[in-house]
Amino acid sequence: MAKLIDGKAIAAEIRAEIAAEAREFQEKNGVAPGLAVIIVGENPASQVYVRNKHRACEEVGFRSFGYELPADTDEEALLALIDKLNHDKAVHGILVQLPLPAHLDEEKVLLAISPEKDVDAFHPYNVGRILIGNYDFLPCTPAGVMELLARSGIEIAGKECVVVGRSNIVGKPQALLLLEKNGTVTVCHSRTKDLAAVCRRADILVCAIGKPEFFTAEYVKKGAVVIDVGMNRRPADGKLCGDVDFAAVEPIAAAITPVPGGVGPMTITMLLKNTFTAARKQGAK
Repeated sequence: MAKLIDGKAIAAEIRAEIAAEAREFQEKNGVAPGLAVIIVGENPASQVYVRNKHRACEEVGFRSFGYELPADTDEEALLALIDKLNHDKAVHGILVQLPLPAHLDEEKVLLAISPEKDVDAFHPYNVGRILIGNYDFLPCTPAGVMELLARSGIEIAGKECVVVGRSNIVGKPQALLLLEKNGTVTVCHSRTKDLAAVCRRADILVCAIGKPEFFTAEYVKKGAVVIDVGMNRRPADGKLCGDVDFAAVEPIAAAITPVPGGVGPMTITMLLKNTFTAARKQGAK
């Protein structure tokens, strides 16, 4: 039976550490770390994420600044708000909730965020720093995966690591972070030939393609560590599930993340960590 990698417990541990450090920071600097979250429109999933981020900030003693803009907000108004927040000393991190309405240029909006307040680590400046291994911020989900591995005592150096998915948000940065820890990394995608055979080489398999329960036992080597980044609804009953068929894979894996309760709780936790890093760089005494 696989070791269950408990993302809820690890996230709680990290949040307790951040809360303690944030109290000390506020005592020294007279200001709490501050995160501004902008949401445009009324996407229900985005609204849930924003509420969760607000609650997470309260939990660790951060200030939370919420900006809910109507769906028809024009680009000029959104960019003006970002510029205002870039110059607001109470705001250490800025996050624009994606996706944006179609009339807004996502790339232009993300470029407008000051790199030193880019706590999602989507700005090309921060992406470039990740590539060379000299960074302040990491994309939250890949950073969460690395914390799960580290705090579960899973060694990466010398291991065969396979990342399935090549998005800018998860797949690509995940591969870079595993490489930085001396993993031997293969990135797979929709054009990969004989995907199952490539996955079966993995000592550490990271699944991030957004297909419910796609990865069955035939994709997993006995004794592999399986990290499931997916968050889907099972077509048959609408229940939350990952990209991995947990029931089929768990008996042969050495360790595995559940869905929910695995990678998910780590993402907002890493956002808090990035925000605290930004606050220290901008205002530490």
